[in-house]
Amino acid sequence: MTRTEPDTPLAAEAGPSEAGVVGKLSTLDRFLAVWILLAMALGLGLGRAVPGLGDALSKVEIGGISLPIGLGLLVMMYPVLAKVRYDKLDTVTGDKRLMASSLVINWIVGPAVMFALAWIFLPDLPEYRTGLIIVGLARCIAMVIIWNDLACGDREAAAVLVALNSVFQVIAFSLLGWFYLDLLPRWLGLGNGQGLEVPVWHVALNVIVFLGVPLLAGFLTRRLGEKKLGRERYESRFLPKIGPFGLYGLLFTIVILFALQGRTITSQPLDVARIALPLLVYFAVMWFGTFALGKGIGLAYDRTTTLAFTAAGNNFELAIAVAIATFGVTSGQALSGVVGPLIEVPVLVALVYVSLAWRRKFSRQSLVASSSES
Repeated sequence: MTRTEPDTPLAAEAGPSEAGVVGKLSTLDRFLAVWILLAMALGLGLGRAVPGLGDALSKVEIGGISLPIGLGLLVMMYPVLAKVRYDKLDTVTGDKRLMASSLVINWIVGPAVMFALAWIFLPDLPEYRTGLIIVGLARCIAMVIIWNDLACGDREAAAVLVALNSVFQVIAFSLLGWFYLDLLPRWLGLGNGQGLEVPVWHVALNVIVFLGVPLLAGFLTRRLGEKKLGRERYESRFLPKIGPFGLYGLLFTIVILFALQGRTITSQPLDVARIALPLLVYFAVMWFGTFALGKGIGLAYDRTTTLAFTAAGNNFELAIAVAIATFGVTSGQALSGVVGPLIEVPVLVALVYVSLAWRRKFSRQSLVASSSES
């Protein structure tokens, strides 16, 4: 997560060769996919090899929220949110194309796409199907910050869009759960619906822990740091020191998450494969479709990327917590929630690289357009 110039696009610096881009990445960033795959393998191995580890970790929670995962996400998100220029947020909220697109994609298109894919791929497995629909309803407010930063997206836009998602999550999650799990299946003649009763306070607590705390910490750090050090020293000296902790927090979170469910995942490989297929299609449709939309409506690369990642990511922490609280820790719904990050993490890491490759194309097109206008 540490880049040589935190606020300068790599594509503009890189020149024509891929080596120029790679050379400006830290060792941590350059081998990001390797570290994440190792963290996933370590977590799965620990969950499988150490009896009772998952049960012990799952007991360390408050209000259904895992404290180890909460700690990891706080460490992961804090450095990125400390980089956000909060004095520039008004330029994001004034971008009506971005704001409207995000709301429609996240709260209308995303849940509908997951509902359709769940029924298409899992018509005979109602528990897994319900779990996938819950994943689709839980819009991302945490890890998307990291994917967006790695892909050189707009940090300020990401902060605004995840905050917007958090507000709608508190308001709309339970309502959408009733609509997609109960009302809509009965309307379409797909059988009796299945209710989902989620207390608003539970969703609100999830938002506070996974977004509110690191957002407040990042905001206060930026304000106090600039006041004490000045903006230039804050960005050139302080931010590079805390930057690597974002990746450390990400890797810690992945290890804990997969250790919690390692035995479940490794003991049911065929079920995992059935759940994984619609998830793969979902991430591809949401990311590539949203990226094309952003480009089509004239957004710059950084905001197009932010829009795509906020659309494709999901709040798997909330989805898993809701599935376990409603249907039980050994339920098929809970397994679907657990498989979510198993597929999402490597897929979105791969899409970070796709996004960075397309960034150079954006830059060339912008230069051509500028030359034509002049």
